[in-house]
Amino acid sequence: MRLGLHYWNYSTPADPAAIAPTLIETATIAEEAGFASFTVMDHYFQMEAMAPAEEPMLEAYTTLGFVAARTSRMTLGVLVTGVMYRYPGLLAKIVTTLDVLSGGRARLGIGASWYEREQHGLGVPVVPVAERFERLEETLRICRQMWSDDNGPFEGRHYRLAETLNSPQPLQRPHPPIMIGGSGEKKTLLLVARYADACNLFGSSPAEVAHKLDVLRGHCAAEGRDYDAIDKTVIMMRPPLADVDGFLAEVAEYAALGVSEVQVTPDRHPVEFTRRVATEVLPKLATID
Repeated sequence: MRLGLHYWNYSTPADPAAIAPTLIETATIAEEAGFASFTVMDHYFQMEAMAPAEEPMLEAYTTLGFVAARTSRMTLGVLVTGVMYRYPGLLAKIVTTLDVLSGGRARLGIGASWYEREQHGLGVPVVPVAERFERLEETLRICRQMWSDDNGPFEGRHYRLAETLNSPQPLQRPHPPIMIGGSGEKKTLLLVARYADACNLFGSSPAEVAHKLDVLRGHCAAEGRDYDAIDKTVIMMRPPLADVDGFLAEVAEYAALGVSEVQVTPDRHPVEFTRRVATEVLPKLATID
């Protein structure tokens, strides 16, 4: 079982001048301890369900570029990129840049954007949900074309590219892993079956994740896709340090379902959190397969 660190909060410590050194110290501890991945959110305002919108938030890919320069092993990605925030051709170029500069460690995490307050606030177009998913599918097709030998045009309903030139290509071939985040059964999991190398589900409960994976299995059968070829990942809702044994027991249930990576989110100072997870959780997690 791999462990990922999902860095979602830039409010601790409170001094903005401490954001950069805290971020790097946390990432360094995580990498040295054996965390497999490091992810950040794709938000510009803090999520209101988590904390006040006015709390600090950094742009995701700039942050990952900063982390890439100070790490050497962990996979780096956004959990997950909002499809409305960047034109697809530019997104493919951004992820390519991260992959090249990190030595082949980028992962494209993507999903349908949803946080309308920040979209209205910053002038990002807000479109109906159905259109967001249409744009998500076209974005996935564009990224795959950009990461192939096909430099020709792309003609979609929402996006039209005259040429899909992308030089240099990513170091990872055929392309950086594509992870689709979300649990929607009719659209999101269908897109996972069609396009993704990995899915990311909310760890609400093992029973709920088992149901979502059964839905994904059905989509894979309908699409002629090998279900086992898709990496299953879960972002944990259960805090790892509140009850370590209970946390590990839940992770073991996810592992039995075929989940290969879980992500945890700091619930206190990120340096303290990461150090404690590294010593109290990670060694025991290594025994779960």
